[in-house]
Amino acid sequence: MLPLQFIDRVKDLVEGQFVKGALFQLLVVAIFIGLISLVGGLLVCPGENSFSSLGDAIWWAFLRLTDPGYLGDDEGGWRRLVSTILTVSGYVVFMGTLVAILTRSLIARMTDLERGLTPVTLRHHVVVLGWTSRTVPILQELTASTGRVKRFLQRHAVRRLRLVVLSKEVSSAQLLSLRNERDIGSHAGKIVLRSGTPLQPDALHRVACLDAAAVIIPSSSHGPDSLVTSDVETVKALLSMASQAQYLRRELPYIVAEIEDIRKQALVERAYPGPLEVVSGDAIVSRLLVQTLLHPGLTEICNELLTARYGNDIFVRSGDIAEGQTLEQLASRCPDAIVMGVLHPLGEQGDRWDVQLNASSDTRISARDRVILMARDYDDTEPAPEAGKHAVRMPAIARSSTPALPVNHAGPRHRILLLGWNRRVPALLSEMGLYDAHEFDVDVVSIVAAETREAEISRYLASGTSVRARQIVADFIVEDDLRRLRPESYDSILFLSSDRLASGEEADARTMMGYLQLGEVLASQPSARERSTDEPQIIMELSDPDNETLLVTNRSETVVSPMVLSHILAQVALRRELKAVLDELFTPGGAEIMLRPQSDFDLPVNADFAALEKAVAACGETALGIFRSTPDTDGHWVQLNPPRSTLMALEPGDQLVVLSRV
Repeated sequence: MLPLQFIDRVKDLVEGQFVKGALFQLLVVAIFIGLISLVGGLLVCPGENSFSSLGDAIWWAFLRLTDPGYLGDDEGGWRRLVSTILTVSGYVVFMGTLVAILTRSLIARMTDLERGLTPVTLRHHVVVLGWTSRTVPILQELTASTGRVKRFLQRHAVRRLRLVVLSKEVSSAQLLSLRNERDIGSHAGKIVLRSGTPLQPDALHRVACLDAAAVIIPSSSHGPDSLVTSDVETVKALLSMASQAQYLRRELPYIVAEIEDIRKQALVERAYPGPLEVVSGDAIVSRLLVQTLLHPGLTEICNELLTARYGNDIFVRSGDIAEGQTLEQLASRCPDAIVMGVLHPLGEQGDRWDVQLNASSDTRISARDRVILMARDYDDTEPAPEAGKHAVRMPAIARSSTPALPVNHAGPRHRILLLGWNRRVPALLSEMGLYDAHEFDVDVVSIVAAETREAEISRYLASGTSVRARQIVADFIVEDDLRRLRPESYDSILFLSSDRLASGEEADARTMMGYLQLGEVLASQPSARERSTDEPQIIMELSDPDNETLLVTNRSETVVSPMVLSHILAQVALRRELKAVLDELFTPGGAEIMLRPQSDFDLPVNADFAALEKAVAACGETALGIFRSTPDTDGHWVQLNPPRSTLMALEPGDQLVVLSRV
């Protein structure tokens, strides 16, 4: 092979410098300008007496190269020829190449900004790792929770909340969609998007995780056969942040991580030595569904408490708002809130709590305690002054430490028809098995192969439980398949949102089609009119809350699982102690929300809610509201935390919503 020619070597050298970036490109251009100026100076210096030195000649050449305006000042044929050549070279090298390099560099920089590749320099912000079905609801929750956000900012000594989202791909369409979202709108300017995945350490540095006040890791969706699951990504992100903090000798940030499989919670906690709260999404939704099966009507209560769409919420306040007082005294100063209980710290670090929901009214509050309240807004949890013209004098509510009413969960076998399949079914069956006093016969209907479902359940469900599951291969949106199932013979029918479709919209469309088909099948039964009060309980799991309103004649109970989980992730990020409260409420045993018939209490006639509270407290329980036998004009069955002076006017069939210890 022939050796490279000189010109080829030069071209190779130049090209090698140009690919290194704008700085090296500018260096190459500067060298060329210098060489051309030197050659031009050497060409005019001999034989010309107007230049005192070679340097003056080179300077003359440089001026012609960079500014064509000097061309008319030259005299003599040779100098004009050289000047013309230099001017033309200036158009190509100086102006053309230089402008091209600078323009390209500027465009690349703007592209990096649009793609979110530049690091943020924020501190005490909130980071959301991943753009998933949870991300937008989480941002809505954070921007709408004004009271909690205010306290959050005070704790971290910052003026305003800044949100940073790490997305796999960043586009202008995402920012536009955020501006159009309810509860975000003008707050979209507070949200910063950066490109990357939690698996990349550089991406974690790009969103300044170590400087964040809280980091939220929502669960992402993967295919059923994918070797990389959301839990794997979560563990990798936790390990990366722990490693970065150790290398830089920085404090570890507070993290709220969602996992799918609750069995991996211990593994996730070992991966991160810093402050961490783990939210098991599958377990929470499964617990909510099972409690709804046992307590029909509970979904509307939970949707109100676990979403920010309307109504009341659960708040946790520091004990210094009522230090030295009893729960009874605090309740008398909170006319617009219901005192649900208290949190006692375990240890000195304050990361573990003894949750006492429905505690005795004589329980005394210390400064280190946390008070649990239910209210419509954070400001409603602020106690009124004890004296003066604004003092509130509510009647005292005495609640014993021992409930006077028995809680009988025992019952016959519960026949359940599960329509659909997702990864949550094994966790759901496992959760049913935790209720020892109940027995469940579950028929799982799906087009997924029965062998595949059996394998998934056998790896999750412990042997010897009271749950008997049968796999049926059928399509519930096909009328003949649905009729053969005889849905009218079941106690409860549960529609599950599929995770095998491309989007939640497609899953909801299939669920609503099945619901309408089920209505036709039930209505066509010969005795449908006579047994209308004995129809099966119907529960639907949806992915989009907007789809809930599409069914005008909706007789079902609806659980929007992404909204529930997003609310929990966002609120736990703002107030860590809330996680212990929710675990207590939605775990078998301990305190739980239930519906009580009027006959369980000695209720006065035409009493206001304050009188109902006192009657319920006399039985050792906490009154939360009323579950009406007929819905109001807005379609709501539940009235939580009504004004104390409101006359309840209870009708036959109305039930009381209470907090009880079991």
